[in-house]
Amino acid sequence: MTRVYTKPALTIDQQIAHLRAKGMTVQDEDRARYWLRHVSYYRLSAYWLYFEHPKDTPGPRFKPGVTFDNVTALYDFDRILRRLVMRGTEHVEVALRGSWAYQMGQLGDGHSYLDSGLYADRKEFHKNLAKLAGEVGWSRETYIKHYRDCYDSPALPPGWMVAEMMSFGQLSKWFSNLSDRALRTRISEPLGLPETVLVPLIRHVTDVRNICAHHGRLWNRGFLQPPKLAQKPQDLMQTLDQGATQAPAKLYNGLTMIAHVVRTVAPDSSWIGDLANHLKSHPTNDLGAMGFPVNWVQRPLWNVE
Repeated sequence: MTRVYTKPALTIDQQIAHLRAKGMTVQDEDRARYWLRHVSYYRLSAYWLYFEHPKDTPGPRFKPGVTFDNVTALYDFDRILRRLVMRGTEHVEVALRGSWAYQMGQLGDGHSYLDSGLYADRKEFHKNLAKLAGEVGWSRETYIKHYRDCYDSPALPPGWMVAEMMSFGQLSKWFSNLSDRALRTRISEPLGLPETVLVPLIRHVTDVRNICAHHGRLWNRGFLQPPKLAQKPQDLMQTLDQGATQAPAKLYNGLTMIAHVVRTVAPDSSWIGDLANHLKSHPTNDLGAMGFPVNWVQRPLWNVE
C-alpha cells in the first residue's frame, strides 16, 4: 500500500490558529508572524516539541500554560549556545590541526603523511586521499594555488598546508586511521588527553560542530557516538558524569571534555566561564535534558567563580 503525504501547506495566520487549537497561547500575533516568517514553523517545531505531552496523550497537544514566547526563549538560548560551543570547538580543531601537521612532518618531510604504510585501513586511506586530491584540485586558497602553480611533484602539498584546508571531519579520519599508537599519542599530548580518549572525542566534536554549523537544535540533542570518558586528570574525571556512557549521549560530557581541552591549549580563555554563565540562563532551567548532573556547578571544571 502506497503511503502518501497529505499535510497541506499553511499560511502564517493558519499556523498561528493551528498552534492555538493545539493548546499553545500566542499573545502577540505580530511577533509570532515575525518568527514564523523569518525562522519558520518547522524549525521552531523542534523546540516546542519539548513543551508537548507525550504522543497519544488525550487532550491538548501542549502542556498547560505553554506560550509562543516560551518556545522562542528556548530557541534563543540554543542559538547562543551554538555560538559558544563553536568557540570551544575552534580551540580543539586548531590545536589538532597544528599538532597533526607538526608530528607528521617530523616523520621525514612535509609529505610523509602520504605514506600508505602509516594507516591501519588502506581502503580508508585511499578514500581519504582521493577526497583530499579533489579538494586540492579546486581549492582557491592562495597558498594551495601557489603550490599548484610552482610545483609538479608531489602532486599534493605538504601536510602543514593540507592541515589548514581539509575539513575537520576529514582531519579526524586521517588522525584516527593512523596505525602507530605512539604517533597518535604524540599528536594527542598537546591537547591534554590520551589518544584513546582523543580519537573518539574528535568524532563526537565533529558531530557537535556540524550541528552548530548548520544551525540545528543542539541543547537537548542525543548523540550516537558518545565520547570516551577520561579517567585523568583527577579534576576532569570528577567533573564528568562517569555513569553516562551509553548512546544516545547528551551534551554534558562532551562539553566537559571540550572545556578540558580549551583550558589546556588556551588557559587565558574566558570560554568556560562564559559557557557556564549562559547555561545558568536556561529559560526552563532543565539542564537535565542536556545530561547535566544536579550539582554540575560544584564540579571542579565548572566551578570557575
